[in-house]
Amino acid sequence: MKRYRRIFSLALSAVLFTSLLTGCSDSADSSAEDGTDAEGASEAQTLTVSDPDYYTRFKGEGLSINVYNWGEYISTGADEGTLDVNAEFTKLTGINVNYTNYATNEELYAKLKGGGAAYDVIIPSDYMISKMIKENMIQKMDFDNIPNFKYIMPNFRNLAYDPENEYSVPYTWGTVGIIYDETVVDIPEEEIDWDLLWNEDYADQILMFDNPRDAFAIAESLEGYSMNTEDPEELEAAARKLMKQKNIVQGYVMDEIFDKMGAGDALIAPYYAGDALTILEDNDSLNFVVPKSGTSLFIDAMCIPVGARQKEAAEMYINFMCEPDIAYANIDYICYSTPHQAAYDMLDEEVRTSPISYPDEQFIADKTTVFVNLSDEANRKMQDLWTEMKSAEDENTNTWIAPIFLILCVIVSIVTLIRRHIKSKKDIF
Repeated sequence: MKRYRRIFSLALSAVLFTSLLTGCSDSADSSAEDGTDAEGASEAQTLTVSDPDYYTRFKGEGLSINVYNWGEYISTGADEGTLDVNAEFTKLTGINVNYTNYATNEELYAKLKGGGAAYDVIIPSDYMISKMIKENMIQKMDFDNIPNFKYIMPNFRNLAYDPENEYSVPYTWGTVGIIYDETVVDIPEEEIDWDLLWNEDYADQILMFDNPRDAFAIAESLEGYSMNTEDPEELEAAARKLMKQKNIVQGYVMDEIFDKMGAGDALIAPYYAGDALTILEDNDSLNFVVPKSGTSLFIDAMCIPVGARQKEAAEMYINFMCEPDIAYANIDYICYSTPHQAAYDMLDEEVRTSPISYPDEQFIADKTTVFVNLSDEANRKMQDLWTEMKSAEDENTNTWIAPIFLILCVIVSIVTLIRRHIKSKKDIF
């Protein structure tokens, strides 16, 4: 979902995730080499795996796996003292990782559905996992090859999108909120709702998600509908709501939200909490809030597509991602919530008690919705409405060109006629 690194982590606990705690930390209790300096700088992360022999199975075979993940959604070692997860996996196993990114679940789905590329590991969100299971696009895993699944918290197993827990291993979770410049947006934090994204006072300073599921969910919430509605009339009403917003939106974007909000090129945007909290670290004028009327809660999980060329190596990679040191390194870097108990246990207490990471539990219980896979008819309806709305955006821009051109032509013609008239009068006299 378009993700960036380092500050706090999101830690929400919905009713179906009772007592979950998670976060993003600047230090690990059990992974230091050199200790912490006098100013409390972060300790260097190290890697210890539970069963080193397990990872020697494919050594010397020259294998490669293709991993397709959200942008900036893994620890790359870019920060001093952090782990380059893919490099560590290659060093340990001898398996090379070809790693590429996508921006939305829909982009991932289209790429796999089109059959233009073969991937061994993907990390879609809950509703997309359900859709892919239904369409036979992902395959069951051999959990004997993923012993580290034992670290996944019980409340993240056997969820609705994969009820028998056969197709997926949870990676992260989080919610959506609004990031905004509080030096300009003069609204009390507790009063902010999704209608801020329709506020004409901030025209051309508002960004919107460039994917239909998240965008429709926001509009549906404002209209008082379920974020999982399949009612054609309600979907059409949500589309009309998005159409009304279109004229004041600066752009439909995903990861670009990070750059635009960080640089001050926009004032308001919906955003995933892990990314939003990262931006706050470097910009004191920005704030992040979960809208008072409610929001969506997502779970991203690792899966193996049908047709994966290296299924066992893919399972080894997923197991590696569940090693406590690796799970911690990833969650520390990308700042999303973790379903991994051992990684959670390594997090700093200050982060786990941060008010940003712990919104009111009653609000989460009453106001949080987990996306489910919609019917094929509802998905087509939503996609068609989204395409029409985006196309209308282009048409509205172009509809001004012809009238303006005609007006300019008329003005030029009038000026030419006047000049000719003046010239003819001079010639007479």
